[in-house]
Amino acid sequence: MGRNKFAVIAICIAFVMILGQFAGIRAFVAKSSEQESGSFAFRLINDLTGDLGAQGKQDQKNGGAAKDMDPLLTYIRAESEKRRVEPIDAVVDRVWKAIPGYNGREVDIERTYVKAKQLPEGAEIEYVYRELRPKVNLEDLGAQPIYRGNPNKPMAALMINVAWGNEYLVPMLDTLDKAKVKATFFLDGSWLKKNVEMAAEIKRRGHQIENHAYSHPNMSQLEVTRARLEISKTKDLLKEKLGVENRWFAPPSGDYNMQTVKLAAEQGLKTVLWTVDTVDWKNPPASSIVSKIGSKVGPGSLILMHPTPSSRDALEGMIQAIQANGLQLGTVEQTLSPDRVDSPVPQS
Repeated sequence: MGRNKFAVIAICIAFVMILGQFAGIRAFVAKSSEQESGSFAFRLINDLTGDLGAQGKQDQKNGGAAKDMDPLLTYIRAESEKRRVEPIDAVVDRVWKAIPGYNGREVDIERTYVKAKQLPEGAEIEYVYRELRPKVNLEDLGAQPIYRGNPNKPMAALMINVAWGNEYLVPMLDTLDKAKVKATFFLDGSWLKKNVEMAAEIKRRGHQIENHAYSHPNMSQLEVTRARLEISKTKDLLKEKLGVENRWFAPPSGDYNMQTVKLAAEQGLKTVLWTVDTVDWKNPPASSIVSKIGSKVGPGSLILMHPTPSSRDALEGMIQAIQANGLQLGTVEQTLSPDRVDSPVPQS
């Protein structure tokens, strides 16, 4: 065999050996080199290439050690301890009944470090967080009424019960649109059956729609079969007419007993009431509603209202008063969720 051919073969074998480091070829070579009948060329290549895998692992280890000694990573780790916020468990309060939990948070050290390494020297670190779920959540508390969200969550919700007052709904929807606020509308089933187009408009504008029984009864005075039907009939209508998956039930006039709460729970619904009442059905001046809400609203507040002239005229001022208290406005679903809210809407 000529020298040129031998050189070509040797180069090809070396190339294959390098590519085969992680495919088992090198293991075969190492084994064959220990045998007397092993090829001299294979043993030679094995000696020349060395343990590339071990070298790679060593390089990785050295890189990890260097990273651990990076002052930036050390600083981020120390700062993460200061920035950690423990989650808050859901509880059953003697006065407020079921109070949702609230997520904590911790710094995602690895992602924060990677982002910080890309910044110019001296630039402010942008911390990346992940939320920590409570050990006890609302679902763990069983069938309990809910009057408010977690008092550590800077969010409040407008809950608008609808069984009448069609002429005031569109102006209220327009005000909500202007303020870029989403509310939760609890619909009476008999109203929904007669006003599907209006209900669809509420949904089209992005608001949450939920259950307010069918015929606006005092739920605590109903026997089991009728009480169950009041809830289920409206739940079915919400699905049939609007495609809404009902999750919350607001008893008319706030009248309920534990039978009501349990019957709603049987249908997968949580019973929700309110923290602050506008009492707008008495038609008070809009200014008095705004003043009342501004003084009584707080983190986790659920604010009850109806489509009345008083609430129509007060709504814009209410929104401003709530935001002036450093609170975001969200739906009932958002306010009662454990999700963190760390950036309140700027005060007006």
